Amino acid sequence: MAGLTFSDDVARIDRALVHRWISELSYWAAGRSAATMDAAIDSSRNYGVYDDATGAQVGYARVVTDGATFGWLCDVFVAPDARGRGIGKMLVAGVLADLEPLGLRRVLLATADAHGLYEQHGFAPLPEPDRYLTHGA
Repeated sequence: MAGLTFSDDVARIDRALVHRWISELSYWAAGRSAATMDAAIDSSRNYGVYDDATGAQVGYARVVTDGATFGWLCDVFVAPDARGRGIGKMLVAGVLADLEPLGLRRVLLATADAHGLYEQHGFAPLPEPDRYLTHGA
């Protein structure tokens, strides 16, 4: 997309900004500590989208993976003032392209409100949701 750059360079991640987005503006991780966010970043594959004109980070996502069989796409976030520019689409497409060479059998995610975005990239409801369990909140 014109004027935007996707990157998998963890050094480009604005950790303070990402922490604010996730801990203050997300519905799934309100109150997450900076230490927890840093640990999550350090233990994941990280992705950002950046505005070419300003250099500012406008999107973030991370994937928790073993690098061979499974991945969990999480903490997908687009800056509120940058929404509507296709950043979410660019972010998800870039993440999936980066993961493709790994040959992961399954990539999961959870969303309360962005089903349409993810369906455009091949995500679908679990075929047998009763086979999956969760532990903790």
